[in-house]
Amino acid sequence: MSGQWGEGPARGDDAPGALTAEGGDGGVPQPRAGGRAQARRAAQGKGGRAAGAAGAGGAAAGGGRAAARNSRKPKKNVKKIVAWSAAGVLVLMAGAGGAIYLKLNANIKTFDADAIAGDRPPEAQADADGNKPVNVLLIGSDSRGKNNADLGGGEDGGARSDTTILLHVYADHKHAVGISIPRNAMVAIPSCKLPDGKWTKAATSDLFNAAFSKGESDDGNPACTQNTVEKLTGIRVDHTIVVDFQGFSAMTKAVNGVDVCLPKPIYENDINPKLPKKGAVVLPQGKQKVEGQQALNFVRLRYGIGDGSDIGRMKRQQAFLGSLASSIKSQGLNPTTLLPLADAATKSMTVDPGLGSADKLLSFGLSLKNIDMHELKFVTLPWRYRTQDKNIDIIQPDANKLWDALKADRTIDGQNATGQQTDAPAAPTDAGSPSAPAAPTTPPAAASDAGNAAVKVSVYNGTTTTGLDGKASEALKAAKFTATKAGPAASTKYATTMIEYGSGQKANAEKVAELFPGATVEAAKSAGITVIVGKDFAAANGGGAAAPGAAAAAPSVPAPLPTSVTNDARSADEDICADVSYG
Repeated sequence: MSGQWGEGPARGDDAPGALTAEGGDGGVPQPRAGGRAQARRAAQGKGGRAAGAAGAGGAAAGGGRAAARNSRKPKKNVKKIVAWSAAGVLVLMAGAGGAIYLKLNANIKTFDADAIAGDRPPEAQADADGNKPVNVLLIGSDSRGKNNADLGGGEDGGARSDTTILLHVYADHKHAVGISIPRNAMVAIPSCKLPDGKWTKAATSDLFNAAFSKGESDDGNPACTQNTVEKLTGIRVDHTIVVDFQGFSAMTKAVNGVDVCLPKPIYENDINPKLPKKGAVVLPQGKQKVEGQQALNFVRLRYGIGDGSDIGRMKRQQAFLGSLASSIKSQGLNPTTLLPLADAATKSMTVDPGLGSADKLLSFGLSLKNIDMHELKFVTLPWRYRTQDKNIDIIQPDANKLWDALKADRTIDGQNATGQQTDAPAAPTDAGSPSAPAAPTTPPAAASDAGNAAVKVSVYNGTTTTGLDGKASEALKAAKFTATKAGPAASTKYATTMIEYGSGQKANAEKVAELFPGATVEAAKSAGITVIVGKDFAAANGGGAAAPGAAAAAPSVPAPLPTSVTNDARSADEDICADVSYG
């Protein structure tokens, strides 16, 4: 966060009509006269009867006898809690004449979906219990645009991503880990779309934060950073959230401050080394609560503490984010907490199109309510200083072991957090059918067309049986298709091989499917053709898939993470005054 995760706004609590966590005049506005009819109309305008039916439990927020009766009904399904809570938020906002909902919607800014790469890692698949991990890219922008310069953004134009964290929320939604990616790590940056519509040339090696600067826009280039992270990790990013100085400052005010701790006082020239004198104390020694500009001073602090490095500052930011998450959780992850937080944050926030509305954003926030603060960890991507300059190289294979653990939904201490703790037995096929399709010995005639060389296919292993992506690639190459990549899928829960195709690729996908008997062929948003092999392919290739009714083989476990990762981990509930030098 040299302009980091959070940068906060002058437009937060001081803005007219800003929401606060307390009620009264500063709380959620009361309905105007005739508010019930207006609330019904507003609710129907956002989902109509269907939304009202889905959110019957949330009607209690609107008041009335029927709502009171509904509020006494026991919840029959734990999975409905988040949906009911989200519905309650919408009804509450509709009860205010829809003003809050419209206000939040007007705040939210999304980036161009067309700027997201077409060649992406596959989406994680939900298991039999509906559990699915979520990967969220958090970007702290030090944009100098708008009023950010007044909060310490400097005088230069454009924006940089001085803080980037990939947050992996495990499928059980009780564990999560945030991986900090050093801004000056040398990585490959793929082709990225610029504000003028043109695409850049891919770079094999560049500073990581150069991706966000592509196009030199005050809003930055979050899609380019997302594309870069997906290329670096092989993990699909489900959502991206960018917050600048103003948004960060407003968020810290909305939660009434965040606890931090310093081993020594921080002076004015620690914040700005160009000052000729030490200056006054900006942050005193010891534990304290900070918000607004003081919070910015803390997360952007590099000098006067630790070794003065970006790595040390990243560790302070991890401690701050853990403290912020704990503060929000302690106040209760509910509409009363989330509404003022959303109002503060969304004024200076840019999100992916999948979070581009108030109901989507609030529903996503409510879905995180069960994360245990002790199980919310922060680590730094394995790194080392380069000998030729002051930049950073990512250490391999340590980094890939970390990505593999996330793909398998294993926590950094090796726990299985898939939600479904054991693989279910392979589903039986139709009566009288063999338990698994036979592996093709020769490519079918239709799949041996000489024109197949022009068809590019990405291959992923959607099982716990190693080496299947390689076998699938060999089968494709034998049929003259071009296998462009191979690797593990985001989920290991595929029972059946999946073939996804982009626009104009249906006929080619069906030809590819001839190599994988029984595969499911579906259209997808991603360009090209993707094959994700499942347990049926494993059985056909000696992978040991269980026969109907037999117990499934124990899933393979990713290699243990190196101590450079595990020893570096910090829990969100850790004593804020522990390890306060950070470097």
